[in-house]
Amino acid sequence: MSLMTIRLELGRTREFPEGDPRHGYEFVAPLDLHGHLDAAGWRAYKDRCVVRSFRPGAEQRTGKLRHVGQGWRFDYVPNDPDDDEPLFKLDRHVIAPGLYLTVKEEDGEQRPFKIVSVQPASVTA
Repeated sequence: MSLMTIRLELGRTREFPEGDPRHGYEFVAPLDLHGHLDAAGWRAYKDRCVVRSFRPGAEQRTGKLRHVGQGWRFDYVPNDPDDDEPLFKLDRHVIAPGLYLTVKEEDGEQRPFKIVSVQPASVTA
């Protein structure tokens, strides 16, 4: 298990046929040797599993990666599930550059995000 910093950028959508690198997420998560999220690693390092959300015209938000049941979500305000952004079937996805993840964003829309980088997390992450 390794803590990794993962960068997601908006994939192709109707509004952005080429995607948009200004809209995305950077988050820290524990990955196993096969590129899957490691729930046991998350429990051990959950305080380091942070997320930063960014998009044009909006204030940057920071929060935590949370494991809830079988699902994973970005949580920006503790104990307030209304602000959470679930990741679609993240428990089954391989996390590797060039692949895509789906995030249900705060406006309720599900959008595709391309994994553009997976790097070892810094000591201060």
